[in-house]
Formats: sequence, structure tokens, C-alpha cells
Amino acid sequence: MIRFFNTLSGRVEDFRPLQPGRVGMYTCGPTVYDYAHIGNFRSYIFEDLLKRFLIMAGFRVRHVMNITDVDDKTIQGARDRAVSLEEFTRPYVDAFFQDIRKLNILPADVTPRATEHIPEMVRLVRVLLDKGFAYSKDGSIYFSIAKFPSYGRLSKIDPAGLQPGRRGDSDEYAKDSVRDFALWKKAKEGEPSWPTELGDGRPGWHIECSAMSTAYLGETFDIHCGGVDNIFPHHENEIAQSEAASGKPFVRTWLHCHHLIRDGEKMSKSKGNHLTLRDLFERGVDPLDLRFLLLGTHYRKTLNFTFAALEQAAASRKRLQDFVYELGHMSLSPGETPAAREAADEARLKFAEGLGDDLNISTALTSVFELVRKTNQLAADGALRAQDAEILRGVMKDLDGVLGVLDFRDEDSLPERLRFMIEERETARRAKDFRLADRLRDALLREGVHLEDTKDGVRWKYRKTAPRR
Repeated sequence: MIRFFNTLSGRVEDFRPLQPGRVGMYTCGPTVYDYAHIGNFRSYIFEDLLKRFLIMAGFRVRHVMNITDVDDKTIQGARDRAVSLEEFTRPYVDAFFQDIRKLNILPADVTPRATEHIPEMVRLVRVLLDKGFAYSKDGSIYFSIAKFPSYGRLSKIDPAGLQPGRRGDSDEYAKDSVRDFALWKKAKEGEPSWPTELGDGRPGWHIECSAMSTAYLGETFDIHCGGVDNIFPHHENEIAQSEAASGKPFVRTWLHCHHLIRDGEKMSKSKGNHLTLRDLFERGVDPLDLRFLLLGTHYRKTLNFTFAALEQAAASRKRLQDFVYELGHMSLSPGETPAAREAADEARLKFAEGLGDDLNISTALTSVFELVRKTNQLAADGALRAQDAEILRGVMKDLDGVLGVLDFRDEDSLPERLRFMIEERETARRAKDFRLADRLRDALLREGVHLEDTKDGVRWKYRKTAPRR
């Protein structure tokens, strides 16, 4: 049985999807006004772990992740640079997709952009107006929280403290300023707008996710994820407008990832303490080491980022990578050992049981390292056979299908993450950032990639050497 902590109910519950064997899952994607920082990627990696585990458990997952390309922040950014909204957001959209590939995050089945779904948003606002949950004021349209008595269920806000009738046009606001929120904003000079039956204007942030999620997953779906900072006001408002429009439950299970902090403070752009993947590449960090660090702490616990912790994660991941390498390169006698198969079966079972317990990653990883320990003991005792190694490598590959932190490519091919590092080095060389270029060259050399700069470009040779004992 799979159990998750449902933010809506405030307790761990058995997971039962609407349709047996199928899961509809919506995750809040990036707001593309800047490069995503590693605090953002903690949430995306948690969601990737969840998705991969559900797939391993036999579910067919339909995953929708939105791209917020119109809101207060993107509009301000475009205005500051005196460019169109599309021109401003495009580089950040492209960078986001590059980053998730580097971190080995599976792409969503659908990645809708807000600017491409204005008609769906207009229809939803129209329904809310017709049902009396929304009202017009000075050309904009607002949701009346007084008309939705169950407002506050997700964030556990006391309804007695609500301030009906007080309106706010800002997309984001503090928890102690609960108020009617904008569904549709009247067109303003210098802002993008769309001509619609509601009048010229643009959508509020919250209506975007309700419209896009229901467009691809239906009026009720299984899982909605995001960071804890999305609980209020964003997800609370999503519930209100979606359920007011449809009269049906919006989402059955809400899962929220806690903050990544640095030096005791939440990592964020506004605090100036954030790190992007590009910042880490300048230090020669392998993206899979970062992935291992970010998934290694339970998603509902705060994770404090330090470079010391990143080094420890890199060492642990290397231990697993070396183990996989050795399984494929040991000289072993033919045959099979019952103890090896027992260890493999136990690892599979404990791994699945751990993640089935609200994604208990600690238990899951313990099962993997216990398998490494038992296998090494069998090898030291001379009891490991060729078929054992093949079975064990297959188990590791299956478990890594959920973790996504190891390379299982043939030696004559170059892993994609190393190709990315070569590309990053070439970009640094062209920009005459030779310090970064040298760091990346050294990092690639440690991975067995030997570079040769020629007049025709860079050439490489990949020789994965046996790990040191």
C-alpha cells in the first residue's frame, strides 16, 4: 500500500487514484522571469522522485507542469528591458528545459504556457461570474472569498480572520492579508493584454493553474504538488476558484516540499542568497551530485545546503557508481549464489516499502547501500558468481530508474551529463572565461574525458577507468 501525507487533510493517507492504474498529476512549474535556483529544483526533483516511484509501482502517470510566462514579475522584467513578454521569457524557458535535462528530471507529458491558454482562463472566469462567485470592479474581476465558505481548508487559515470585500491586484501577498483576489486584470498602459469578452486585460496568476490543470487532467484529478510557499495564497485560491466553478473536489491529494535553506534562511532570489546551476558549474559541480543531495532528505523536511554536504553526496554517489562499474567488470566464475539473489530481492522490497511510506527516501537509500555492503562481502568471501553480478546490476538499474543518479551507458558512448559539461566549457571558452573552462576541463578529466582543442573545435576521448580501491 502506498501512503502519502495529504496537506489538505493534514494526515498520512492511503493513495487511491480516481482510475485504477492511472494517475493524473499537476506540478507548479517555473515563473520564467529569471533562471531557476537550486531551491526551486529541490521541489522539481522531489516531484520527479514521486513520478518515477509511481511509474515503478505500475501506474501510468499523466504529468502536467505549467510554465508561468505572464504575471507581475515577468511583466516587470519585460518592461525593465524594454522588450516583448515573449522575448523576455524565452531564454529562461529554454534554460529551464536545459537544466532539468542536466539534473536527469523526466520531462512532463504536457508543459502548457499561460499565454497559450487565455481562452480557457476567460471561460473559467465567465463561469465564476455567472455563478456569483466573482464580481467586476473598475474593469477588473475578483473572486469573492465570502461566497466560498470552505476557504482556508488547505492552509488551515481561520475563516473568522478573512477580510471579504478587501481586494488585491498583486499576484502574491502575505498570509495575514487574506482578501479577494484578481481573476482578470484590466489592461494597463505598458502591459500585455488580450481582447476578450471580459474586456481587454490579462489573467491573474491563480486562475492560470486552475484553467491549465483542468484542461489537461479534468475537473478532479489525483495529485497536485509544489513548494510549501505555494500553499497560500496560490493553492488555496486554486481550490476556491476551481471548486466554485465545477462544484466538484479539485484535487484528491496535495503534496508539498519544504524549503531549501542556506545559512539558516530560505533560499530565494529576493534574499540574494540563491544559487543557480550555472553558479555550481563554475565550481565544477556534477549535476548528478546535486540531484543526489537534493533528493536525499525527506521532502517534508527543511534541507540546509552547504558545499560540505554536497561533497558528501558526491562521495556517496561515487560509491554507488563504482559499485555498478565493478559489477560489470569483475572476473567471476559462472553460476549463481542464493545469497546474492536474496540480497537483491530484499533490496527491491525495502526500497519500494520505503518510498511507499510517504516517500521515505532514507529507508530507500539504506536498502541500496545495504545491497552494496552485502555484495562486497560476498565478493570478499569469494562467493559471488557471474550471474549474480548480472542480476545485481539489473537491480541497481531498476532502482536507479527511480533515483536517477547513475550512468548505465556503454563505455563507447558519452553520458549526456558529460556532453553538457563539454558544451558548458565551450561556452566558457568562447566567452574567454578561462577560469571556468579550466575547472570544467579538470572535472571532465576526473570523469575519464580527455579533451583536445583544435582549430576545428574540441575533440574528446572517453575512457572510463576502473575505480580506485
